[in-house]
Amino acid sequence: MYRLLGRGLGRGLLRAAGRRARGCYPRLLPGPEAEAASVPRARAPGLLPLLAVLAWFSKTAETEEEAAEQREAKDETEAQIIWLLKRAKLSIMKDEPEEAELLLHDALRLAFQSNNQKAITYTYDLAEQLFKATMRHLLGEGMKQEDNAIIEISLKLASIYAAQNRQEFALAGYEFCISTLEDKIEREKELAEGVMSGEEKANTHLLLGMCLDACARYLLHSKQPSQAQVMYEKALQISEEIQGERHPQTVVLMSDLATALDAQGRFDEAHAYMQRASELAREVDHPELHMVLSNLAAVLMHRERYTQAKEIYQEALKQAELKKDEVSIQHIREELAGLARKSSPLA
Repeated sequence: MYRLLGRGLGRGLLRAAGRRARGCYPRLLPGPEAEAASVPRARAPGLLPLLAVLAWFSKTAETEEEAAEQREAKDETEAQIIWLLKRAKLSIMKDEPEEAELLLHDALRLAFQSNNQKAITYTYDLAEQLFKATMRHLLGEGMKQEDNAIIEISLKLASIYAAQNRQEFALAGYEFCISTLEDKIEREKELAEGVMSGEEKANTHLLLGMCLDACARYLLHSKQPSQAQVMYEKALQISEEIQGERHPQTVVLMSDLATALDAQGRFDEAHAYMQRASELAREVDHPELHMVLSNLAAVLMHRERYTQAKEIYQEALKQAELKKDEVSIQHIREELAGLARKSSPLA
């Protein structure tokens, strides 16, 4: 399957990559009958079972040691999350919203990495309180609802609701952001440079692109690929016009648009966009090249081009290993294993 690109406190945490648990069952020690049949008479009786027992106890000790290390690492991570959350609350009390947001971002990242659902929920709740309080303060100071700062906060809130599966609030938030910015852009289109600079207009367009991107991401996550496609097309057009085709964000949007097409079974169109995204990602040495390549391989697999898909997955794996992206490494290896089963003559 494809993987969406991009991360952020409100925008990119709509999914948490999970690891499949694999059971490990110990072999049974050989009984007397098996020993008599398999062990030569010249050997000391019971030698192989004794070695097997020693090996089993050694393995058990190693397993227990690994489990203890994992528990210790988990405890350390939890302590770090708590420390970050306490500092974030203190920053909120001291009226330092930017510092609080950075701390909450770090806490949320650790919470997802450790799959600490309680910490994830608490961090989102605290972030919601922070953004609502900040918005009330800005509106109370006379800032208009259409101001870009208000839209940014509204976007963060909408994405928090999306991550919490509060669909009604999430969609209402995205719709408010997009419609408000579209109306604003239309009104300001004819304003002279002296009234509003080109840079200000460009920033508003880019903010609209961010809102479209976030909404599309949520729609795709909610199994609404055709609606997501429309949003991605608009966001991609904005990014290409203002930032250019080679900009990293343009490449990400191109890849994500391809995933929306791929999810609808429109594999040829998806391949065209994904192929171009991968070419650009290589040219600009994109930081998420391995994910773009992985998405390209997935589209090739859906088109039943298994040999090409395998080559691209292997290239993606090398890039992921260079980046030390453990989640992507695990994902790509699983995809390669699935591809091997699918392309096998016996499959």
